[in-house]
Amino acid sequence: MEELSYHILDLVQNSIRAKATEVEVEIEDSEKKDELIIKVKDNGIGMDKETLRRVTDPFYTTKKEKKVGLGVSLLKETALLCDGKFSIKSQPKKGTTVLAKFKRSHIDLPTIGNLEDTILSIISSSQTFDIVFKIKTDKGEFILDSKDIKKELGDEIPLCSPEVISFLREYINSGIKRIF
Repeated sequence: MEELSYHILDLVQNSIRAKATEVEVEIEDSEKKDELIIKVKDNGIGMDKETLRRVTDPFYTTKKEKKVGLGVSLLKETALLCDGKFSIKSQPKKGTTVLAKFKRSHIDLPTIGNLEDTILSIISSSQTFDIVFKIKTDKGEFILDSKDIKKELGDEIPLCSPEVISFLREYINSGIKRIF
């Protein structure tokens, strides 16, 4: 995957397929520490030990319609290639946490990509699950919680309505610009 935002989207989609009702995405981008950390945590069905052992194998997938599962294995490979670390922890019925850490100054580190559109895409489709985005840089922090948005909108207005998407796009863009 060319951009890290695609990995974030892939991990969140994995969480949704795992029946997660709550997903938390944390991104820490620090020039001072020379690191970029992406963490995705969910309360989905989790994985047994055998699945957890095989999940980073590109020729293993739990998806019936596919023969390979490249997302997690590519993220792991990218993290390790960029002098970073990768871990995945999971327990059946308790959820999964994926952590990828990268050396920020590494020449092979992919760009973060279009984080704004990635967040907007996930938030606007989060009718059946709640998601929190926490993005921290040396300049500050931006937090967006779908529970707060749903509470403000009530049951009448869906997150995917054009008015909500327009508002969220502006809100996300200004929040991210403030901290980068």
